[in-house]
Amino acid sequence: MVSLKVGCCGFAGSMYDYYENFDVVEVQQTFYKLPKESTLSRWRMEAPREFEFTVKAYQAITHLKTSPTWRRAGRDVASRLPEDIGHLKPSPGNFEAWARTVEAMKILKAKICLVQCPPSFTATEENIENMRRFFSEVDRDGVEVAWEPRHRSWYSDPEKMRRLLNSLSLIDVVDIFKREPLSSHPIGYIRLHGLDGDVNYSYRYSEADLRKLKDKIIKLCGLKRIVYVFFNNVTMKQDSLIFKSIWRESM
Repeated sequence: MVSLKVGCCGFAGSMYDYYENFDVVEVQQTFYKLPKESTLSRWRMEAPREFEFTVKAYQAITHLKTSPTWRRAGRDVASRLPEDIGHLKPSPGNFEAWARTVEAMKILKAKICLVQCPPSFTATEENIENMRRFFSEVDRDGVEVAWEPRHRSWYSDPEKMRRLLNSLSLIDVVDIFKREPLSSHPIGYIRLHGLDGDVNYSYRYSEADLRKLKDKIIKLCGLKRIVYVFFNNVTMKQDSLIFKSIWRESM
């Protein structure tokens, strides 16, 4: 049976309560503004020894300075950054942002970095070439990269997407209710944003939904060494705990 880890996109409630119920979290704070080293060290120290962090890459790598997501980083943060950041450009600014993300991961002893690109990052030849160069030239330093583009153009040609993912050794991040992973990477990475639309954070998964999720994950057993499932909706804590219970019952 495939090894499975279930958690939330961000700590749902207090960290201490979260540690008691889950063995993995996808850290969101690193996307908006990289925390201080002392903060990251405290998180690692307070977490159980076997607890795993995955890290969402700093938005300077993927998002242009005009992105509204910078508002949450604090006043004038984006204005102080170089002009060459974002959209996976093979630029000094992006390489620096990547290096800082990796340093944060080392403190947390994180193995997987989620790189989420905005809808403005479409599947143009220029963006594809920049992406190839960025991931080929950057020092991954043992980090596994999970990639999640947010524009539909990336999936208009599944075979082309498959070749791109495999050529760059990227984990294909999916909402498995909507599509299956294309990458042959041995790690599966599922992010659940709700049903009834591309993103519906207010959606609460029913027991029938969660049993269907279990069946879909079981089908990945022969394809993946380990599968991560992260809930990313308003009721993510409740939904993930119910799913964990359903999964245990099936084992």
